Amino acid sequence: MTEAKEAILLVGGKGTRLRPLTVHTPKPMVPAAGVPFLTHQLARARAAGVEHIVLATSYLAEVFEPHFGDGSSLGLHIEYVTEREPLGTGGAIRNVASRLVSGPDEPVLIFNGDILTGLDIRALVTSHATSGADVSLHLTRVEDPRAFGLVPTDDTGRVTAFLEKPQTPEEIVTDQINAGAYIFRRSVIDTIPADRPVSVERETFPGLLASGAHLQGMVDSTYWLDLGTPQAFVRGSADLVLGRAPSPAVPGRCGDRLVLPTASVAADAKLSGGTVIGEGALIGAGARIDGSAVLAGAVVEPGAVITDSLVGAGARIGSRTVLAGAVVGDGAQVGADNELRDGVRIWCGATLPDASVRFSSDE
Repeated sequence: MTEAKEAILLVGGKGTRLRPLTVHTPKPMVPAAGVPFLTHQLARARAAGVEHIVLATSYLAEVFEPHFGDGSSLGLHIEYVTEREPLGTGGAIRNVASRLVSGPDEPVLIFNGDILTGLDIRALVTSHATSGADVSLHLTRVEDPRAFGLVPTDDTGRVTAFLEKPQTPEEIVTDQINAGAYIFRRSVIDTIPADRPVSVERETFPGLLASGAHLQGMVDSTYWLDLGTPQAFVRGSADLVLGRAPSPAVPGRCGDRLVLPTASVAADAKLSGGTVIGEGALIGAGARIDGSAVLAGAVVEPGAVITDSLVGAGARIGSRTVLAGAVVGDGAQVGADNELRDGVRIWCGATLPDASVRFSSDE
């Protein structure tokens, strides 16, 4: 079979590195290019032939089903399984196995809820089928692999080792990393221990390799981004709007800007670089917004300048305030004439008075 009809999507993480974006919203539900990020992943899976998806949820699990329901609006059949205790990536996969209907040798797609990728899913399934692998992994190449697990392969693409986060130059034997999408032979999922935490990266894959199982790597170096930090999330949203990251779920044509229908943007405001303006947001006269996301109901007052930043739902940015690489949480109020740069995060509901924060140009 060269099509995976079923998939497991791992969406249980707390998104700690993304706070304050994830205080009220699980990471996969934070809007990217105008819709919850998860929508892009579900739509791409559907486009690749997947029909049944099981969401492995944990943190803020209750918000997924009211939004996506049974999946029929996306042409999918979606089920939800909630972990009571965190089980890790392997444990989460095993925990939802009873919901799968595939036969023992059929392929099951598994992917992480925080990776934005242009992966050719059908090509990964085909590679899995033709190689006869037990598990196939999407691999991508990165310039600096020290923050990732390395996955060297032989000249046929067969995985030879799993090397966790190398620290010395000698340990960096490849630039190939685990990109967070897999095809499992259905029967392999049942070999993962049940009812305890298991890391698929640190336990399942090395264990399978040691037991002689066939693990195949497919390098696909199209677009790939780990959305684990606010800066990466903002970049990913902009790349979706610009069309650099492919998705059938972007609600409009790709281009320099995406303004959702009920937003109001002053005629002389300038929006560029894949900026998205959410439902009901208000952008004042002369505002300049580049490569940023302004979420639903937020207000950007006249003359504000926002670059590579995220403004949370219902937040307010005062006149002439400058944001550069900043994140403003839901409902926060930033007064006029402030300057927030370089990774500054303003918590949900916080209030900054007018002209209270300023970075000098030599900092």
